[in-house]
Amino acid sequence: MIKDPFARLGLDREVLTVSQLNGRARVLLEDVFTNIWVEGEISNLARPASGHVYFTLKDSGAQVRCALFRNNAARVRQALKDGLAVKVRGKVSLFEGRGDYQLILDTVEPAGDGALRLAFDALKEKLSAEGLFSAERKVPLPAHPRRIGIISSPTGAVIRDIISVFRRRAPQVQLTLIPTAVQGREAIPQIVRALKLADARGFDALILARGGGSLEDLWCFNEEAVARAVDACVTPIVSAVGHETDVSISDFVADVRAPTPSAAAELLAPDASNLVRQVESLHRRLVMLMRNRLTHDRLRLEGMARRLRHPGERLRQQAQRLDDLDMRLRRAFERSLNTRRERLIRLETRLAGQHPGRQLALLRQRLDSLAERLPRAMREGLKARRLQLQSQVQTLHVVSPLATLGRGYSILLDERGQAIRNAAQTQTGQRLTARLGEGQLQVRVEDNHLTPVTLSLLD
Repeated sequence: MIKDPFARLGLDREVLTVSQLNGRARVLLEDVFTNIWVEGEISNLARPASGHVYFTLKDSGAQVRCALFRNNAARVRQALKDGLAVKVRGKVSLFEGRGDYQLILDTVEPAGDGALRLAFDALKEKLSAEGLFSAERKVPLPAHPRRIGIISSPTGAVIRDIISVFRRRAPQVQLTLIPTAVQGREAIPQIVRALKLADARGFDALILARGGGSLEDLWCFNEEAVARAVDACVTPIVSAVGHETDVSISDFVADVRAPTPSAAAELLAPDASNLVRQVESLHRRLVMLMRNRLTHDRLRLEGMARRLRHPGERLRQQAQRLDDLDMRLRRAFERSLNTRRERLIRLETRLAGQHPGRQLALLRQRLDSLAERLPRAMREGLKARRLQLQSQVQTLHVVSPLATLGRGYSILLDERGQAIRNAAQTQTGQRLTARLGEGQLQVRVEDNHLTPVTLSLLD
């Protein structure tokens, strides 16, 4: 782009015709004002038979003519009318025939979408802060998908364009349409439901597609619920919403953004001709590798054949070794047998010296001797115990109270059987038991000489 567009005119010497002046002015304006947004009110709206739309865009202080040619006018969803506040995008130009300054438009939107753009920017900033746009969350697209789900409207050119691309590039891929509304408030829950359904069906990839339109027409793809549903998809997803200049929140969240639905199809449709060329290349490499391997194995086989010895010679060597091992085994067996025979003789000799009969005879003699000694020992023991018992009985009799009682003494016992040793332990009239050497008496205390006594005349 020229830094100073006025330098090309050279007005100091060149004399221009009116046509040249208007032409150069048009080029200048189109170079400087290539893609601008202007807001104003529509007036003098005209729709000639050509399909183009002409109107004047004005505000309180100025006005400018606008031209919306037929191909761009067909994409404008909003019904244009005088007095409608709009925002337009286009380039500044000049109608050379009349020298009229004008705007050549490609987009017309209602001016009221400023709130939508603020909401768009706010949601974009929120989801970006949460990391929904980060590259780490993106899933790579499969190189050779077999089953692809398409989430779009069943009517319109979008689905036909996608099918056309796959039919041309990869007819072997199975396409499944998950129908949903793609415009209006009712489209939001339908798109969320379609995304969940498609993600659960095990597709290799998904395409979320819609044709172009105004910001309001595409707004369902800028809703948070749709964005989070796209983020929740495990299946790789391509967002193809609107035209190349249209950007939605779904584009940022999806794994890949495609400028158009046809471009999304081309991203996922492997070119059959390229695949054929790859297969042919792999086939040539495989044939070459097989030939090299066969050559290598043939040379290796020939070398092994030269080193291979005749089996008969190896069998003779093995037979000789077998005979040698047999003789060694026999000699070892005989040596082992002799060793065990000698050990058996030694054990028999030791066993004879320790025969149980001899032990039993010795034990029998000892048992007889003990049997003779036992009665004598018992008699002597009983006699000693008896003498000891008699001595102890005599000693016990000497100290026994019974002996004292036998000499004429007695023992007084109270009601509890306790012996009376002191007169203070009794009371006048108390009944006591007098134990004698033979038998006992019941007595009563008449006087213990400690307290006055009053005797009953009736006793």
